[in-house]
Amino acid sequence: MNYSIIRYVLGTVLKFESLFLLLPVFVGVIYGERSAWSFLVVALMCLGAGGLLSFRKPKSYVFYALEGFVSVSLSWVVLSLFGALPFWVSREIPSFTDAVFEAVSGFTTTGASILSDVEALSHCCLFWRSFTHWIGGMGVLVFVLAVFPMRGGQTMFLMKAESPGPSVEKLVPRVRTTATILYGVYTIMTFVEIILLYATGMSLFDSVTLSMGTAGTGGFGVLNDSVGSYAPHLQVIITVFMILFGINFNIYYLLLRKKPGAVLRSEELRAYLGIIAASGLLIAWNIRKIFPDPLEALRHSFFQVASIITTTGYSTVDFNVWPQFSTGILVLLMFVGACAGSTGGGMKVSRIVIMIKNMMKEIFLINHPHGVRKIKLDGRTVERETLRSIHTFVVSYALIYVVSMLLISLDNFDFTTNFTAVAATINNIGPGLSMVGPAANFGIFSAFSKYVLIFDMLAGRLELLPMVVLFAPITWKRR
Repeated sequence: MNYSIIRYVLGTVLKFESLFLLLPVFVGVIYGERSAWSFLVVALMCLGAGGLLSFRKPKSYVFYALEGFVSVSLSWVVLSLFGALPFWVSREIPSFTDAVFEAVSGFTTTGASILSDVEALSHCCLFWRSFTHWIGGMGVLVFVLAVFPMRGGQTMFLMKAESPGPSVEKLVPRVRTTATILYGVYTIMTFVEIILLYATGMSLFDSVTLSMGTAGTGGFGVLNDSVGSYAPHLQVIITVFMILFGINFNIYYLLLRKKPGAVLRSEELRAYLGIIAASGLLIAWNIRKIFPDPLEALRHSFFQVASIITTTGYSTVDFNVWPQFSTGILVLLMFVGACAGSTGGGMKVSRIVIMIKNMMKEIFLINHPHGVRKIKLDGRTVERETLRSIHTFVVSYALIYVVSMLLISLDNFDFTTNFTAVAATINNIGPGLSMVGPAANFGIFSAFSKYVLIFDMLAGRLELLPMVVLFAPITWKRR
């Protein structure tokens, strides 16, 4: 394994994080908050540590899948640990474990929180929580590739290890150009949402923080009731953008290239929008007694459906008290997730579509043993390598899920709490049900359980395998 390139990547990531930490410093200065100093101190620490790690150039810039997976997983661990320090140094989150949980939840765009009173935080800490969503949404290494040229032709392994979905394709021949296009679309969409929210009555600070949370499909709010206090039209704007950020970003590139035909052929997009429409209408019908006004029922229904399927995690109401039919749909949406190549988490719609097609293929072969049938998506044959990776993902997902549930059950909470806590973290959702519902938080868990859920958040954001590879003993054996 090329340890020198891993060290160099970690150093580069830390230097970029030192720059990211300067933004909350400016926010703290604007609002006259003492907590700004903690961000400045940690920024200097990141700069120093990053400089030491990247001072010596790598012996070789060539790296492959193993180096890519280890670099990405270690980068996210180090990024989260340093990102937690401002919360802890400022004493706004006194427990280091809680600070790490909050930072990991931010960077992985989960939105699960240990805080019972969000509004007690300073503006610079609130900004940092939301900004970590924006950084983690598209991926910090995708950002590095977009602005920092790395040598060697294998940088695609970094993007594949960090980007969500069963497969990652280059939009253009150069990986750096692909990363630049992705971040360009991501940034423009974020600014459009900020402008729309601010122009229609939301304060500038709230517009910026909520837009960053929506863009990263994270869900950290700046109010204790998440988005419930805002006017209905603002909730509608957020709903629309949650859905937009849950779409594969390749779709936007195709639209920019004026290829609407390719967009219309996207089976994943049609399935994604169809699931949202069907779920929203079914839940609106089911909660009609809670919200007699049909428009209000539709607004809350589609907001929660968009929030859960895109794994954003905002809420307008406490859906924990909705009828079982509605909460059952929302739990199922937690597992479905958004589109591959979006900022959302979950299993991804494309995987679900391919697995259903694979099941139909098996049924066909049972009835026609000598028949030949290929699995196709968007008119293209799904390669055996993609099917193998999906099977590996599903097995890893099930194993991590079951083990995590058993481990956190040592805290002796009810089954619904444990089941949805793992679902909310491994799928990067945020709120679950029962004791971790939208009106509650994850502060009830022991330190041990919090670290289990921290692992789940990181594993879920990185599509499981990078974190599994990091902790596999064979990875660190000398070759």
